Amino acid sequence: MKPPRAQAGLPAALRDHLADPSLAVLWQECHAKLERNRLEPRGVLEVDLDETGADRLGDLLRTPVRPGPVRLRAARLDEALRASAARRGLLAVVSELVGPVIDRSAARDARAAERAGTWTALEGALAAVGLAAAPWVPVWEGELRRNGVLTRLPPAEARRVVDAVAHVLAALPLTAAAPPVAERDLGALASMTTGDAHGLDDGRPLAAVVLRGVAAARGETPPESPAGRRALWAAVGVSTDAVSGTVLTWGLRPPEDDAWSASLRARADLGLVTHLTVQELTSSAAVGVALTRPGVLVSVCENPQVLQAAARAGVTGPLVCTSGNPSSAGWLLLDRLVDGGADVRYHGDLDWPGVAIAARVLARGARPWRLTGEDYEEAVDAQAGVVLPLAGRPAPTPWDERLAATMRRHGVAVHEEAVLAVLLGDL
Repeated sequence: MKPPRAQAGLPAALRDHLADPSLAVLWQECHAKLERNRLEPRGVLEVDLDETGADRLGDLLRTPVRPGPVRLRAARLDEALRASAARRGLLAVVSELVGPVIDRSAARDARAAERAGTWTALEGALAAVGLAAAPWVPVWEGELRRNGVLTRLPPAEARRVVDAVAHVLAALPLTAAAPPVAERDLGALASMTTGDAHGLDDGRPLAAVVLRGVAAARGETPPESPAGRRALWAAVGVSTDAVSGTVLTWGLRPPEDDAWSASLRARADLGLVTHLTVQELTSSAAVGVALTRPGVLVSVCENPQVLQAAARAGVTGPLVCTSGNPSSAGWLLLDRLVDGGADVRYHGDLDWPGVAIAARVLARGARPWRLTGEDYEEAVDAQAGVVLPLAGRPAPTPWDERLAATMRRHGVAVHEEAVLAVLLGDL
C-alpha cells in the first residue's frame, strides 16, 4: 500500500474556513507567540473574538467558544489542527495563513555569535602582525564596540574588514616614536594591503576602522571631517587625493612674486573663476606664499550662483564659494585666509542645514555676513510667490540667538538666491 501523498497546502475548504477575517487576530497572535518561543507551540494565547470568530474556532476545537476575550493554550490549538483535515501543526498552518515564522531567539543568538566571531577574528589578525599587545588596542576596540562600525556590517564584510585592518595598521608608523616611512599615496597603501586601490577611500568601512586605530595609537580623537581625516593620514605618511576636490574662487590676487601667485592674479585680471585644489594650497603654504595681504576683505558664500552672479557683474573684491559644506580644499583655504590676517566674512542659506554650516565656518574665524535675525526677517518680508518651508533639525545660531528663534517662528527658508541682489550690493 502506497503512503498518502503529502499535502501541498491546506485543503481549500478548511483554508477558507480558517482564513476568515474574524480569525485574523488569532493567527497574528500565534505568529508572534511562535516567533518568541523558538517556533514551539507553547504558552497561552489571549485574543478577543467576535461571534463569527468564536464559532469558527469552536468548530476547530470541537467545543463551544463564547465571543469576547478567549484564553487558549497554544498546544491545544496545535493538537486540534493536527487532528483536523489540516493534518499539520500550528507552525505550518500559521506560516501558510500569515507568512514565514522566524525564530527570533535563534536569530539573536546567531547575531551574537557572529559579533563574537568578529571580535575573535580581530584579535587573531592583530596577533598575527604583532599588534595584539599594543597598549592602544583596548581603547580602539572599545571605541569600535561603542560605535558599532563593525557590527553594523554584514558578517562577511565585517570579516573582510577585520582581515585587512591589521595589515594596514602594521604598515603604518602609528606612534610618534615609530620610525618614519617614505610618504606613499593612499591608493598605493590600499593596493598593497587589501588588493583594492579604492579599499581605503573615504567613506569605506575599512578606512573608518583604520583611522580610529591610528587615532587611538596617537592618543587623539577620531576625526569627523574630511580635513581631519586627511590630516590624520598625513600624520602617518599617507597622502590622500589632493587634486580632484576643489574650492571656487573669484578675484583672488596673492601679493607674492612667485609664478603661482602671478598666475592667480592673471586669471583674476582675465575675469576667470579659479578652482583651487588641496595640492596647490598645500604646496604654496609649504613655501610661505600668502594668499592676501592682512586686512583684505574676503567674502565667502555657500552657493555657486552667488559667485557666478558676482563674476558676471565684474565684482572686483575676492570671493570664495564653499558649494555647500566646505570640502577639504575649502577648509584649507578658509584656514589659510584667516591665519593670514584676512577679514573673512561668511554668508549662507538661512535654513537649518545652512546655519549649521555657518556655525562651523564662523568657528574657524570668519565673521557673519548678513546672518542676523533682522537680516532674516527682511528677507522673509521681501519674498514673493511660493516660499520654502524650513526642513531638517533646528540648529543653534550662537553669533545671534535671535536668528534661530526668528527662523522657528516664521518657519521659512531663505536661500542665497533669494537675497542675491542684496549680496551683490555688498560686494
